[in-house]
Amino acid sequence: MENIDVVYNYKTKEVSNLKPQKLKKKVLPYMMVTPAISLFMVFFIFPIFYMVYLSFFDWNMLSDMKFINLENYTKLFSSIEFKQVIINTFHYMILTVFFTIVISLLLALFLKNDTRINRLVQGAIFLPYVVSLASIAFIWMWIMDKDYGLLNYVLQVFGQEQVNWLGNPHVAMNSLVLVNVWKGIGYNTIIFISAMQSVPTYLYEAAKLDGAKPHTIFFKITLPMLSPTLFFLTLMGIIASFKVFETINIMTLGGPLNSTNTLVYYIYQYGFSFYKIGYASAAGVILMILIGIMTAIYFRMLSKKVYYR
Repeated sequence: MENIDVVYNYKTKEVSNLKPQKLKKKVLPYMMVTPAISLFMVFFIFPIFYMVYLSFFDWNMLSDMKFINLENYTKLFSSIEFKQVIINTFHYMILTVFFTIVISLLLALFLKNDTRINRLVQGAIFLPYVVSLASIAFIWMWIMDKDYGLLNYVLQVFGQEQVNWLGNPHVAMNSLVLVNVWKGIGYNTIIFISAMQSVPTYLYEAAKLDGAKPHTIFFKITLPMLSPTLFFLTLMGIIASFKVFETINIMTLGGPLNSTNTLVYYIYQYGFSFYKIGYASAAGVILMILIGIMTAIYFRMLSKKVYYR
């Protein structure tokens, strides 16, 4: 005889089949995640595959698409402008991530104690992070103005020569780094402070009883305990630096002399200014590969050194 899963309800004195209930329990989780998966497929997975597909075509969104095989990639790697853009992107990424992490960590060390003044300073430091990047870019454009900017006024007061912060090819990229570091340190500082306050106090007490010096305590206790937070913030900083766009679009437009042009702005230029969709898509594929490689290298090199308590 066929085995049938049944249950007896003592209140209604009825026998019911368990198979529909089991089936419902199995199907329900998949039904709950289906909307999220659908949105992820439509807005993330499909655009990636479509970008790769477009990278093999010559298309300006008006004429018919023309298949040109790997010609877009050949043009990219033979372009001096694209090589400069790659260098600019890594230049921006290294400086921004390094100074943001270091300054945030130092500020967190000074502001980790829960006092009224420290809470006030934390709020002031965090404020730029919640302000629109477009608004910050316009403010810093005035601060860095060659003739009427605040920075040059301060330099003039101290008898120094004025600097063309956004018009000098040797200075412009560092000026953008300054803006984005200033905006990002607030978020990182708050995260570091939260991580520091979660470190068990008995570790510091034991170290002090052993006569450990402050720098020894920092490198032997604080830094290892902060390694998961440091790992996360550095990785997010690397990815965000590769995707920088607003400050460049508002403050420099990739100039002067292509000195502040990075990969995302380069893609935007060729895609929506020059209408070379295939070429821009090929650059987008390169950007995706670079982010993947950098993330993989970072995980490979440092993930084993992260201490999870």
